Amino acid sequence: MKFHTEYLWFNTSTRREYVRITDHVKSALKNSGISEGMVLVSAMHISAGVYVNDNESGIIQDIDNMLESIAPFGPDYNHHRTGEDNGDAHLKSILVHHQVVVPVTEGKLDLGPWQQIFYAEFDGKRRKRVVIKIMGE
Repeated sequence: MKFHTEYLWFNTSTRREYVRITDHVKSALKNSGISEGMVLVSAMHISAGVYVNDNESGIIQDIDNMLESIAPFGPDYNHHRTGEDNGDAHLKSILVHHQVVVPVTEGKLDLGPWQQIFYAEFDGKRRKRVVIKIMGE
């Protein structure tokens, strides 16, 4: 079994942002030379996430609206007692999860017809990273 690792770095201009990273993951897969296996894509920060869904502006806005309704920015979260103001970002990260695993078949990401991979930033304007770990043969 072979392993290949690459990192993506983000420093978003807004606090919340959804970034399509499918092409970056495809590039890492090509660099790996692996044709059968799995790709793990994981946000390496507690106020960001990675998810798979449609690259359609309406559903992206629906996802953002849903997350904001469940964990709105601003309320007096217990976490804010530490001097932070990003309690909502920690909760949003849990809701979308911090990682995804995508199968690799015949050297390609084995995604459904509309599926894309996204980095979800919930407390941006600072440098954060994502790890892409490819495992297989």
